[in-house]
Amino acid sequence: MKAPKFREFITEAPENGKYKLLVITDEPEKAKTFHTADRLREEAEKLGWKYYLYKLTGGYSTNDDGVLRLHNKDDEKGFEVSGANTVAIIRGSVTRKDSWMDIVSLLEKHSVCVINSRETISVCADKYRTSLRLADYGVKQPVTHLINDPENSVQAFENLNTQYPIILKTLRGSKGVGVLFVESAKALDSIVQLIHKQDEDADLLLQEYIKTDYDARVLVMGGKVLSTMKRPVIEGDFRSNVSQGSKPEKLDLTELEIEESLKAAKAVNGLWTAVDFIPSKNRTKEPPFIIEVNSSPGTEGMEEATGRNISKEILEFFSEKKNWVKVPSECGYKEIVTIKPFGEIIAKFDTGNSGMPVIHADKIKVNGKKITWSLLDKTITSDIIRQEEISVGGLRNYDETRYVIKLDVEFLGTMYETEFTLDDREDRTPILFDREFMSRVNVMVNPDRKYVVTTKYSLD
Repeated sequence: MKAPKFREFITEAPENGKYKLLVITDEPEKAKTFHTADRLREEAEKLGWKYYLYKLTGGYSTNDDGVLRLHNKDDEKGFEVSGANTVAIIRGSVTRKDSWMDIVSLLEKHSVCVINSRETISVCADKYRTSLRLADYGVKQPVTHLINDPENSVQAFENLNTQYPIILKTLRGSKGVGVLFVESAKALDSIVQLIHKQDEDADLLLQEYIKTDYDARVLVMGGKVLSTMKRPVIEGDFRSNVSQGSKPEKLDLTELEIEESLKAAKAVNGLWTAVDFIPSKNRTKEPPFIIEVNSSPGTEGMEEATGRNISKEILEFFSEKKNWVKVPSECGYKEIVTIKPFGEIIAKFDTGNSGMPVIHADKIKVNGKKITWSLLDKTITSDIIRQEEISVGGLRNYDETRYVIKLDVEFLGTMYETEFTLDDREDRTPILFDREFMSRVNVMVNPDRKYVVTTKYSLD
């Protein structure tokens, strides 16, 4: 008899199969409405999802009895979130403060599916980090150099090996803000000096200017292209952002443009991203110039250009839990768990174990559907769930039949009902967890460390 898949006995499915949508943002700087958030709310309500718009200014979190809630200002009840039923979409305003970014980390710690992860958001928010990631993946981009000292702007320009005009960018900025068109060495020096006078710690990017009639935006979802649009350059401007007045149009991509867009999204480890590029002169044979990856794309321009209900398609994608991605916590190859009545027990997290969790047992006595067994000088009686045929590897290399029982395992403050096979592990770690348990508790094993997230105390 084969061990059941984890999903066959997991009890974390939401009531009535409905999920919760949490959108994290802050008040728009100029806009009167939260367009993307509002569209997501409309589609979430149609699907029967509970919806909450969490505004970062004045917002706070509580964690009572292990239940995480986010509260808007003056909302004492708050909104309960859980890794079992909550999808959180993180908007770009979260990058304004480190404390706001910490909200993303808090959700990750509670195994919530966040779109996107803090790491992805951080990379995309910093144009230089984005450039480095794209370079690691061999993605074609405009020649770029960092200016971290106002005195080296001339040297940075010479490193570009190009002619004026050029593009100067602040490392942070969106919607075309912080992107400057520089036409001379004198202008470059003046602008750099002015920026550093306002912020002496400012880092800037110098980038070759590639003349184009339009750029393209590609929405990538779960490693596949969701939709695309063309953004014509604004008359009298060099930018093509919809927020700056560009009128989006539908665009069909070449196979090479699809390939490079997917590669760029993968470079930042994004789940839902927008990849912006300038097309090459020969679109079928030459890769595009990737200019940016956005971790918080809006839906307004794309829905206008394509006539598609992008917001609906996004939520339909996340209606399938197989598409959820959660950021795992690092743990050691050995950690401590608590099981009543045995107390604290050392457990080994073994990525090579694809079978079932195993717990040491001796003095085994079977009486019908009950089994009495001992561990750490304590003896208990458990119900026999079934018998399992186990392939024992290593030096033993044989098949054997083991009894399966259920125990409540406490790990990092959360209780997990877990099936174990009983085995004589006298000379080894008392508990051996498998890959499915690690997926369930959302941890990633560091093979070089132990007791990363738990304290060893006096255990061996």
